[in-house]
Amino acid sequence: MGPLAGFRIIELAGIGPGAMGAMMLGDMGADVIRVDRPPVGPDSVIPPRYLVHERSRRSIVVDLHKPEGARVVLRLVASADGLIDPFRPGVAERLGIGPDPCLAVNKRLVYARMTGWGQDGPLASSAGHDINYIALTGLLHAIGRASEPPVPPLNVVGDYGGGGLLLAFGVVCGLVEAQRTGTGQVVDAAMVDGVALLFGFIFGQHAAGLWTDERGVNLLDSGAPFYNVYETSDGKYVSIGPIEPRFYALLLEKVGLAAEELPLQMDRRRWPDMKRRFERIFKTRTRDEWCRMLEGTDVCFAPVLSIREAPYHPHAQARHAYVDVDGSLQPAPAPRFSRTPGLVQSAAPSCGADGDEVLGECGFGPDEIEALHRNGVLG
Repeated sequence: MGPLAGFRIIELAGIGPGAMGAMMLGDMGADVIRVDRPPVGPDSVIPPRYLVHERSRRSIVVDLHKPEGARVVLRLVASADGLIDPFRPGVAERLGIGPDPCLAVNKRLVYARMTGWGQDGPLASSAGHDINYIALTGLLHAIGRASEPPVPPLNVVGDYGGGGLLLAFGVVCGLVEAQRTGTGQVVDAAMVDGVALLFGFIFGQHAAGLWTDERGVNLLDSGAPFYNVYETSDGKYVSIGPIEPRFYALLLEKVGLAAEELPLQMDRRRWPDMKRRFERIFKTRTRDEWCRMLEGTDVCFAPVLSIREAPYHPHAQARHAYVDVDGSLQPAPAPRFSRTPGLVQSAAPSCGADGDEVLGECGFGPDEIEALHRNGVLG
């Protein structure tokens, strides 16, 4: 099942974007084998079924600080199509599993490196997190209300949009090229690069003089009254986004303003006045009442749902957008394919649960496996 069935990916265990990218490949049918570090305590304080980005792979525990550990990884790599390296630049090289030895045993290998800052540049070896990567690219500065500090948009933009998605795309591009040429390569997937790409539209708008560096006064950053969220009478929220004139005219008609004399939609000087009018109007009904009036129309409307509510919205239900994985509701694999659909292959594995099976598939004999256990190389 899945468009990537038949490909094998070795994932050196990491957190955040590397794990998400590996999950996406596994959901699409790739055989993802995660090389975990020897645990120093319980597997996880969170039961595996809740670790969404850890699903759809198998796990083997290898002590990479032992020379035998590096040799085990190189034998896994020999029969693999790709490898995901989540370490800072130079770490994999010190462990003996950098691009050179890996490509030496498998010239078709796609060696994908996932970092925040990239493989070069003055910040390459520095620690960082999502908030730092989106700060450096200008994106964090642009998010927030007027006259208020920037608002971190969780860690979804840097870690997962600019990181995990970019990594998965890079791996698949590498696999396609390697199939055509028979030669692999190194993929440098950096979160700062991915965030810059995601932010590209706004960069273009700024260059064209259509976007200012002032927060909360632009078309899409809460400056426009017609692209915003509003509180309802029951303390919940709704979102509207009718940018196009005909959709905006329909909104005015639906909320009872069409017959009034109003400023032009793009008269930015009057946006604060219109925002106050919309605030008063949306507080006259509950969120559910606004849904019955506006949902499904061309007003560009949606209720602001909580995490608990989102999976049970009729649209999500109709599209089967969430799946049950061992009693845990999780987002379904995406995108969707008509002939080779993706599938959650399994919940997150316990650390090392598949070690002997994986090694057997890669040509290790029972005596070799037993010796690796005995020497503490395998968990």
